[in-house]
Amino acid sequence: MSVYQGFAEGLFDIFYLTSVIVMGVLVLRSREDSQVARTPNMVCAMNLFGSMAIILGLGDSFHLIPRVYGLLVIGLDANYLALNLGKMITSVTMTAFYLMLYRFYLLRYRDGKGGGYTVIMYLAAFIRIVLSLLPQNQWASMNPSFAWGIYRNIPFAIMGVVVIYLFAREKYTNQDPFRWAWLAVVLSFLFYIPVVLFAQDYPIVGILMIPKTVAYLWLVRMGYTLYRPKAIS
Repeated sequence: MSVYQGFAEGLFDIFYLTSVIVMGVLVLRSREDSQVARTPNMVCAMNLFGSMAIILGLGDSFHLIPRVYGLLVIGLDANYLALNLGKMITSVTMTAFYLMLYRFYLLRYRDGKGGGYTVIMYLAAFIRIVLSLLPQNQWASMNPSFAWGIYRNIPFAIMGVVVIYLFAREKYTNQDPFRWAWLAVVLSFLFYIPVVLFAQDYPIVGILMIPKTVAYLWLVRMGYTLYRPKAIS
């Protein structure tokens, strides 16, 4: 990767991290708007979405900041340990992100009731976190285990399928920004799966993480559009 490509990716990563964290903070600050007509579920959903966006940004920063440092300063190979540990942390925080997104869906559209889907989501999340933390992943190695990269992403994919299905089946008004949430999650997985499968042998495939990140930025933007102070009524 050239210096210019590294600089461009670094700028994009910083823009993404800053954007999702700032939008999350602004959503949480919208609680201070005294003109908002509130219900308990609306307040919980608003708080959850703001916290979710912040966790997304903070969690991704453990991987993206070492990546930017590696690209621009010492090289990715020299920074492999920080990058791999960042991936491990991001695996956990992304799992939390999807649990919170699921809970947000229930609060906003289903009065907080999830039934059997809740069991599936929490069980898959537990398995994903355990698998991500096991030493068999070889996070301290320059070449972490490819097989365990598959194993830990199976329950993650299950969580994604549940979230996609629930958002896709919902009936929305034309004004509801979350009418495209299912598509944002679909795109994030479509760009992520080739990275899991092929990036270790073909590093250029890793560039798909950029449109994957854009999909998450779009998803957070949906909540910001809904909950920013001037948009609430």
